[in-house]
Amino acid sequence: MSLAEKLCLTAAFIFFMTGLLTGIWKYWCMATSPKAAAPRYVDIAHRSSLMYSFAALLLGWFASYSVYTDWVNTLAAVSALGFFGLAIGTYIIHGILRDTSNQLRKPHKLGQSTLPGWLVHGFMIALVVAEVGGSFVLGSGALLGVWQ
Repeated sequence: MSLAEKLCLTAAFIFFMTGLLTGIWKYWCMATSPKAAAPRYVDIAHRSSLMYSFAALLLGWFASYSVYTDWVNTLAAVSALGFFGLAIGTYIIHGILRDTSNQLRKPHKLGQSTLPGWLVHGFMIALVVAEVGGSFVLGSGALLGVWQ
């Protein structure tokens, strides 16, 4: 098993467990809320963790068929998985702080602080490049591998 595959499997487990644990948190919020609802980012953290766990498995599957070198596959996997994890972490932080219902709404809040717009949008651009780019590299490597 390549390093990229191992990283993807490890990330899938971590994201899946995060999804299960944030599901408990979501349930607790719903059970103790007069409206029987969890804060938006508690719900987003729960759902995104579960979805990213399966995305990590898919990337691992792509890595297993990819024709690219191990270091290219590993870099692609680390890029995508790293930003999957950062996104989940951001959702958890907003869920704990209950500071926003939309992290992209101006002013960009983080607890009592306001973040500069360039930082938030720069992070989002980096996230798109890393997630889409890493996934594209692994997926295209797999397609080249199975259609050769």
